[in-house]
Amino acid sequence: MFGPSGKFRWFDEWNRKRPFDLVRTALPAGILGGAVFVAAAIVILGNPLEKETVQTGPRGTGMVKIDTPGQLMALEAVNVLPPSDEPWPVEEGAMLAGEAYENVQVLGHLSVDNFNRLMAGITEWVSPEQGCAYCHAEDGFASDDVYTKVVARRMIQMTWALNQDWEVHTAPAGVTCYTCHRGNNVPPYVWTSLPPVNETVGPTAAFQNRAAPLTNYTSLPANAIEAYLLDGELVAVNDQAPRVDNAGLPGMKETERTYALMMHFTQSLGVNCTFCHNTRAINDPTQLTPQWTTATLGISMVQDLNQTWVEPLAELLPDHRLGPLGDAPKVYCLTCHQGAAKPLLGQSMVGDWPELISAEPVYD
Repeated sequence: MFGPSGKFRWFDEWNRKRPFDLVRTALPAGILGGAVFVAAAIVILGNPLEKETVQTGPRGTGMVKIDTPGQLMALEAVNVLPPSDEPWPVEEGAMLAGEAYENVQVLGHLSVDNFNRLMAGITEWVSPEQGCAYCHAEDGFASDDVYTKVVARRMIQMTWALNQDWEVHTAPAGVTCYTCHRGNNVPPYVWTSLPPVNETVGPTAAFQNRAAPLTNYTSLPANAIEAYLLDGELVAVNDQAPRVDNAGLPGMKETERTYALMMHFTQSLGVNCTFCHNTRAINDPTQLTPQWTTATLGISMVQDLNQTWVEPLAELLPDHRLGPLGDAPKVYCLTCHQGAAKPLLGQSMVGDWPELISAEPVYD
């Protein structure tokens, strides 16, 4: 069985004859080349098997947020703030925009320098291709004939509300136009009301069992966003015990719709259920994470944004900007977060833009 060299005899015979020299030399080279490629990919993209975990709750409950280096690099690549200059120092007696220009209704209190700086920033965030002409008429910047100018005015006021009235949810990073728009005329992630599939079957079945991205094309109700983030319906579930009289309480319909909303949360923030909920008692308010409180406030914030600021825009928008039922495009968690647990990975958005924190900017 063994030859003089101590190796297997068949191996000696094969090695002596070497009938496939080319293959025998090319194979190790190919393996080596493949190994080099894989090693380079691991160095550049990270080990695909490597996991990065952040504990979000008590030990032993499985409450962790799991990411891979590739996921984190992809998030970092698309969550880059555009460069910006610091505000201009405001000297005493400086001319204000309301004095220098006509029909400046919400930003007239800014100095001319900072007003023009903010206008240039908004242009880059919302209409980098069209430039100033996206909001301003050709016959003069003072005209309100272009609907986008009127809408932009309302959106500036909404941004103030976000940074002041809802500071408990938006601070410390804050919010600017770029948070949602990311260089697009219309934020890439907005929603409009869904027309019912069958109006004769009632409000529940009309939105059940339909293919919708919101529910990953499951049979869950597809109108969860409208119910909870516009209409203000209470987010709740039925009793966990079987055969309990739920008279007057949320039932199975609301339970399924709530689960659809939770799916939207996970998709929007790139997290799982344990980011907010304790796996030991998922509905026990005494065992929830701080993120649950933040998310609950976020629900109320989005309801306020849609009801107070966004839905009324329908009367200003042209038909091509409206949904199939004639409503304005509205916001939800995905509008700002876009797959990140914190919008733009928590980077400060208002650091160089005190004009968007409140109607009275502080330039310290």
